[in-house]
Amino acid sequence: MVDVGAKAATHRVAKAQAVIQLPREVLAVLKGGELHAPKGPVFQTAILAGTMAVKRTADLIPLCHPLPIEGCKIDIQLDRRGRAVVTCEVSVHHKTGVEMEALTGASVAALTIYDMCKALSHRMTIGGIKLLSKTGGRRDVRA
Repeated sequence: MVDVGAKAATHRVAKAQAVIQLPREVLAVLKGGELHAPKGPVFQTAILAGTMAVKRTADLIPLCHPLPIEGCKIDIQLDRRGRAVVTCEVSVHHKTGVEMEALTGASVAALTIYDMCKALSHRMTIGGIKLLSKTGGRRDVRA
């Protein structure tokens, strides 16, 4: 684990994205901006799962510092190409950043969409997992 003891605590924010391509069979259950699969409301459940994953990132990624997460916002939007675009923004006031937490939240939310919709089709693909931005550390990043 990297020693962050001498670093100053600052407000840090990271935003990440994951994209899941949804086939016609899955898009057919779209009603009012929400997918309704046999397991229940897909996007609402994915947001909860992603938020829980953000809070457990240090348990999943070896050598990742456990952080007192102060904010987590997950958004899921369907684009014109039949893709669910998941964005996860995480914030903390700490000595280390929250990039891994944001990436984990977006990834787990996308995996949850897959899990909840696999009864409808296994032809979904997840990709485009990337860091969109981070601020508050030694250097800011914008994708």
